[in-house]
Amino acid sequence: MMKLLVLLVLVAVAQGFPASSGKEAETRSVFAPLDDVRLLANGLLQLGHSLKDFVTKTKGQINDIFQKLNVFDRSFYQLATLASEIKEEEEELKKTTVVLKANNDEIKTLSQQINSKVEDIIRERSHLQSQVGDLEEKMSGLSQGLLSSDQLSEINALKDVIHTQEKSITDLLKAVREQSEQLNFQRTQIKSLEKKITDSTLQETFRRVWNMETHSVSGYLADNSTNDVSVLDDLPAHCSDVYARGQRNSGLYPIQPNQSQPFLVYCEMTADGAATVIQRRQDGSVDFDQTWRNYEEGFGNFKGEFWLGLEKIHAITRQNDSVLRIQAEDSKQGRHVVEYHLMMEDASSDYTIHLRLTDSDLPHMVGNSSAIRFSTKDRMNDEHQDSSCANDYTGGWWFSACGDINLNGRYTHGKPPRGRTDRTDRRKGTHPKTHGGSSFLLKSSQITILHGSNAHTPTQGTPK
Repeated sequence: MMKLLVLLVLVAVAQGFPASSGKEAETRSVFAPLDDVRLLANGLLQLGHSLKDFVTKTKGQINDIFQKLNVFDRSFYQLATLASEIKEEEEELKKTTVVLKANNDEIKTLSQQINSKVEDIIRERSHLQSQVGDLEEKMSGLSQGLLSSDQLSEINALKDVIHTQEKSITDLLKAVREQSEQLNFQRTQIKSLEKKITDSTLQETFRRVWNMETHSVSGYLADNSTNDVSVLDDLPAHCSDVYARGQRNSGLYPIQPNQSQPFLVYCEMTADGAATVIQRRQDGSVDFDQTWRNYEEGFGNFKGEFWLGLEKIHAITRQNDSVLRIQAEDSKQGRHVVEYHLMMEDASSDYTIHLRLTDSDLPHMVGNSSAIRFSTKDRMNDEHQDSSCANDYTGGWWFSACGDINLNGRYTHGKPPRGRTDRTDRRKGTHPKTHGGSSFLLKSSQITILHGSNAHTPTQGTPK
């Protein structure tokens, strides 16, 4: 609008002051023609309307911003109130734990003292029984020729007293034993209560993370949940450990494998155990053609598609009992499963993996090499001599001579590309071949890590 105004002014000036000789200029009128004035007036009127519309629109935008700021202020206040309440609950739980620990120590000391006294009583009883036996033998020998009937009666009465005392001692030992069992039962209950308090604190930590809408894969738990180090002292090492602690619902859980920094993982629970999900693809909502740094740290969203991150996968798989399970569903609802025994090296070796195939109905997902380095488009470590698989076929993966499948390749939405599909186009997407040689499209895929006895459990369900 400013350009239009300047143009109109220049036109008016040009019309009002034409370039001519001195006398001819003196004879002309000093006023601009009426048409030029009207043109200038219309331009100024349009400029006024535009400025008015702009001011109205700006006011509306400012009002929207103020409304959003008010909503943000209310949400922040509610979150602060919730955090304060949770902090108070944690303080009460800590106080209860301290009291329970003190009672447990006191009961333990008392139990040790009682056990010591019981052992002393048992030793004295055995010694007394031995002395009584010796006395009975001596009395029997003496009673035959030396003792009168009154003396024998007195001895028998003494024996009855001794037997009565022995029965009393037996009853006392029984009572002490029952009391010791009761103390042991109370100690067991206290330990169980302490474990429940710890699990409750862990679940509270998880609930706080979930309520704060923290679903991003990148970042660690300590960055998003709490600064209370005591809560993170006894985190599970992986999802199988979470299952062993009594959790049965699939979802996000904090773990700390092999003394690494704590982080969140998605645990898929079944009736037989749990698996740690490290990759999920289902709708193409996340671009998997990422850089090395993103593949190392992780990307995506736990509620949809994601890659957990090479650094975290290495921390989880440092145990020797890790099994890599790949589950895939094709466009015809056919389900496929591949399992490997897995060993993974650290970042200095570009996260090289060593695999041993145990079960499969698909071709090797990562080629046939026993030691394969991870590759991305900006760090090419594959074994192909002519070109890079990561650069030609998109996505990051453990490429070995550009195999017949690429789970982190371009998502095809379960539909084949138009026109003729050659070998290169197939590998750019999730488009593998079966053992029979016919190709098919993958609709979804999920990669999980299993540990211990659960590592040999048949898969339950399909990728979610």
